Amino acid sequence: MTEKGSNFFEKVYDVVRKIPYGRVCSYGLIARYLGSPQSARMVGWAMNASHIKEDVPAHRVVNRVGLLTGKHHFEGTNLMQQLLENEGIQVKENKIVDFDQCLWNPVENLPNIT
Repeated sequence: MTEKGSNFFEKVYDVVRKIPYGRVCSYGLIARYLGSPQSARMVGWAMNASHIKEDVPAHRVVNRVGLLTGKHHFEGTNLMQQLLENEGIQVKENKIVDFDQCLWNPVENLPNIT
């Protein structure tokens, strides 16, 4: 991984650490907050690599419609879902129930970084 990519990953992890308990964020919203709206997939790659960062709540990052698209990167069959449900988030058929109510937007909740 390049130094630039590594730096982007660290910025992603900093944002993900700020997602409140019981809330979720999307890959695209994180990319937009970081000033790279076309980099949602790169945010996903950062989440896939986050297993080495125990303090990153990667389970709180889902796709733009609330699907648990990263769940296969967690140990166990339903660990991502179990972690979300432990925080009071309902999941049905791999999708967040009441997604709009659970969604946390860093653009609206964190200081502007650009």
